[in-house]
Amino acid sequence: MDERVLLIEDDSRLAGMVGEYLGKAGFHVIHAENGTRGLALHKREPVDVVILDLMLPDADGLEICRLIRAQSNTPILMLTARGDPMDRVVGLEMGADDYLPKPFEPRELLARLRAILRRSRAGSRSGAGIESNADVLHYGRLEIDRGAREVRLDSAPRPLTGYQFALLLTLAEHAGRVMSRDALMDAVKGVTSEAFDRSIDVHVSRIRAAIEDDPKKPRRVITVRGTGYVFAKAPD
Repeated sequence: MDERVLLIEDDSRLAGMVGEYLGKAGFHVIHAENGTRGLALHKREPVDVVILDLMLPDADGLEICRLIRAQSNTPILMLTARGDPMDRVVGLEMGADDYLPKPFEPRELLARLRAILRRSRAGSRSGAGIESNADVLHYGRLEIDRGAREVRLDSAPRPLTGYQFALLLTLAEHAGRVMSRDALMDAVKGVTSEAFDRSIDVHVSRIRAAIEDDPKKPRRVITVRGTGYVFAKAPD
């Protein structure tokens, strides 16, 4: 079965090119020409990934990203023509899983999509240091459910994107071991040389907001200055 892509893009020429290229690669593309229709289609149509233009005629793409993320954990690839890296950081903070600056090569778009989809499935796979039959990892009050791709704190679900779930799972599977940003990006796969390692910091901040009692004083995902991050081995 073809994987389904929701493309929210007001440039009809670009949308046509992307739709044709991805169609040949085995994707089924659903196109929405503005944010309002994109939200409506996302609610109605089951899709595997969303490609979202940051600049839309009727709405701010960042707000559309936030609304989609509030509804589901569908992976989001953000397209941006803005040159300011802070816009990309804000997009990641809003819940986007990755970004691609315009203009772009269709081959890079395809590679990013495939990488996002690999990451979205990573949570259901067993990893190093954890028994393969352990579908739910328990760390005190925190539970990481591989099968459901869900994180729970005190039994209450905590919202994370597919990318953030993959990052947290990687850290948890290597509890007590310091992991560099490069190692984390390699573990969750698909981040190209264009990406900047500060994006990992943005995602970690979102993870902390979801799972820490006090994100400013984290006890689960700890920063190791100048190196990376470590998941606290002792549960609380």
